[in-house]
Amino acid sequence: MVALKSAREIETMRRSGKITAKVLTDIMHAVRPGVSTRDLDRIAEEGIRGLGGIPTFMGYHGYPASICASVNAEVVHGIPGDYVLQEGDLLSVDIGTTLDGYVSDTAVTVGVGAISEQAQRLLDVTQECLMLGIAAMQPGNHLGDIGAAVQAHAEKHGYGVVRELVGHGVGTAMHEEPQVPNYGRRGTGIELRPGLVLAVEPMITQGDYRVKILKDGWTVVTADGKLAAHFEHTIAVTQDGPKILTLRQFGEHPDAEKYRPSEEAIV
Repeated sequence: MVALKSAREIETMRRSGKITAKVLTDIMHAVRPGVSTRDLDRIAEEGIRGLGGIPTFMGYHGYPASICASVNAEVVHGIPGDYVLQEGDLLSVDIGTTLDGYVSDTAVTVGVGAISEQAQRLLDVTQECLMLGIAAMQPGNHLGDIGAAVQAHAEKHGYGVVRELVGHGVGTAMHEEPQVPNYGRRGTGIELRPGLVLAVEPMITQGDYRVKILKDGWTVVTADGKLAAHFEHTIAVTQDGPKILTLRQFGEHPDAEKYRPSEEAIV
């Protein structure tokens, strides 16, 4: 069942999202060669708890950390550990906060030091995919419009769109209905109505879209070993269009600002 959120609930999620965005920004500033992914996880846990939230990922189905830290061919769900970031790596950081019982979920992929032109192009296109997906979240549109926008842009640039992992509804749980594929046909799926809150998260690959899971049971990698990128925001559908509840003040696409929610109730 798809649960629409009240203005009060979305306002709580906006406050949760501000914590998530702030801590993710701190992590992005800390990314450099020589830093371990465990170091970044420590920043996340201390930052979220210091701002009054709870790291959503910690303990989720047994997950052992506060962020997912996925490097290069790792698409999502990489477990932070001893790996030390190297010049030229791509790092995807996925992070979530629970505040007063409500979840916000966001992700970004960044380059470590200087990266190749090919890697930067993958990052740019994946972030553009996210923005096009958000732009499709107008009330009266359909769920399939989101995935269709993402898929068309990625495939136009010759990239793969992961099929086995999707976005999702967000609320009192991190994963709620509906599922939000990054592919599909326009005009299909449920109607987008004010009060619907979704995590839209394009996972785009440099090569084939197929993936596999490593022996740790968590880390998802590209089957062909090529690079992947992942961008995500938690977005509310409102009468005034989509509003990003996890909007950062650093490293955003220029179009993101027009989806900034007001400080007041936004439904």
